Amino acid sequence: MVRVPFRAADGLRAAADRVRLRLGRLGRTARPSSRSRTPARTGAAAPGDPVVAAGRGSGRHPYLRALGMLAVVVLGAWLGLLAVGSIRTPVGPMDTTMTLRPSLTGGSKINVSPLGALELDSHIAPLRLDVDVDRLDPERSQALVDQPERFSHLQDEVTRDVAAGTRELAVRSCVAVVSGAAALGLVVYRRPRRALAAGGLALTLLAASGVSAYATWNPKSVLEPKFSGLLSSAPSLVGDARSIVTEFDIYQRELARLVTNVTKLYDATSTLPVYQPDPGTIRVLHVSDIHLNPAAWHIIASLVEQYEIDVIVDSGDTMDHGSAAENGFLDPIRDLGAPYVWVRGNHDSRVTQEYLEKFRNVRVLDDGAAVNVGGLRIAGTGDASFTPDRTGPGSNKEAARLEGMRLATALRDQERAGTPADIAVAHDPNTARETDGTVPLVLSGHYHRRINEQLKLGTRLKVEGSTGGGGLRAVQNEKPEKVHASVLYMDRSTRRLQAWDEITLGGLGLTTAEVSRHLPEENLRKDAPGSRTPPPSSPGPTPSPSSPSSPSSSASPPLSPGRSPGRPTPTP
Repeated sequence: MVRVPFRAADGLRAAADRVRLRLGRLGRTARPSSRSRTPARTGAAAPGDPVVAAGRGSGRHPYLRALGMLAVVVLGAWLGLLAVGSIRTPVGPMDTTMTLRPSLTGGSKINVSPLGALELDSHIAPLRLDVDVDRLDPERSQALVDQPERFSHLQDEVTRDVAAGTRELAVRSCVAVVSGAAALGLVVYRRPRRALAAGGLALTLLAASGVSAYATWNPKSVLEPKFSGLLSSAPSLVGDARSIVTEFDIYQRELARLVTNVTKLYDATSTLPVYQPDPGTIRVLHVSDIHLNPAAWHIIASLVEQYEIDVIVDSGDTMDHGSAAENGFLDPIRDLGAPYVWVRGNHDSRVTQEYLEKFRNVRVLDDGAAVNVGGLRIAGTGDASFTPDRTGPGSNKEAARLEGMRLATALRDQERAGTPADIAVAHDPNTARETDGTVPLVLSGHYHRRINEQLKLGTRLKVEGSTGGGGLRAVQNEKPEKVHASVLYMDRSTRRLQAWDEITLGGLGLTTAEVSRHLPEENLRKDAPGSRTPPPSSPGPTPSPSSPSSPSSSASPPLSPGRSPGRPTPTP
């Protein structure tokens, strides 16, 4: 009687054991298929092993694993370049340091301490070439001074030095990126195989960057440099408006010219050099949108003096409200030292225009009228709208286009009469665009930003930014608006644009200065019509005092053989 319940309990336990056994068999048959995915790891380690867990996690996130490796490679390569990726090499009479730096835009940067830097859009790659001019070697520079004829061979010497330095830099950079990436990979992954993979990937990335730089190499970039610091006072380092057109295809010669002039710059105790421009160059200063900023007159006067401007073109919005009370603001125009061509903007009234017409050095253009000034024939028209309070629309586009059509008609009439215009001026770019095909160059403003565009029928449209930095209302903005002006180099015989310098100064409270040299696309062609090779220029600077707040240079170099007296192109 007592054994019956005991046997029943044994039967229940036996049934439970059979269920467990079957579940265990099902589990064993399922596990091999999962192990087959990662046999090496799961077969050699326990299920709770962290290595197995890490392997399963990384298998689920291969992209994160790849990004981690890429981050290690890039960081290690960068650290390697910082540590051992620089070389010191002589370039002519100068000692320089060449370095490759990571960069999103590529290009080359030449640092001439303490004068500033030159930036060149030489290539597109994730690497930038930095060249630091450390010092001028006293012995080599003295040899050049004692034997001036050696300057004629300096170009070849510089070319050889740059080529040798570039080869050495390439080898050093390969070693640097491989070593840096491999070392960081070993620290992070603690496996030699991963470290070697990181070094190989770094070398592959460097090679790909080199191929990209080679494929996008632009030797003409030396003709369109961007100057910053005190070097913004010396755009003449790469030659004058005529020579940069005719010698664009000889990169080594221009680079050597740059080094030669920098050598003379150092030899003159850091006095910025000037150059002898072609006597046939007409210099036009384009300003716009001054908006009652009195500082603009000091800037314009400095540019007129330093660049020896032949004519100033103002494309309007000189005033803010166009009231008679503002007219006294215009009086400094009388003393700028150059003819002043002006068109009415949408902030300038007829009262403003009548006041300016009384100035002896001012030529007011309206309704397509043209004047001969500074060796050029310039036509223009006033803005079709007057919106001084800025409460209405910024411009009436249809009215602006109609005004442009009337200007284009006047330009065609002048061409039929045998007196074609060289430059047209209108405040609104919508007006200016209507002159396409009737004039080689049209200037405008209004947008407070620069635009350079070749229109469909061949006319080049140049829109200038605000020479007044947006005017006194600029203080309402979060960041001060920069001051813009441009110097246009026109050939006196053809009266066509040869090159231009874009001058950008820091706005209110800023002291930055930048000058960028630009060439029309057609002048970059080797067979550009009307081009001729000028005699070589070898400027020799003479020290002259300059003011920190208003950089200037009044040095006069000796004349080159075959050149007539010219004028400098120094500081903004």
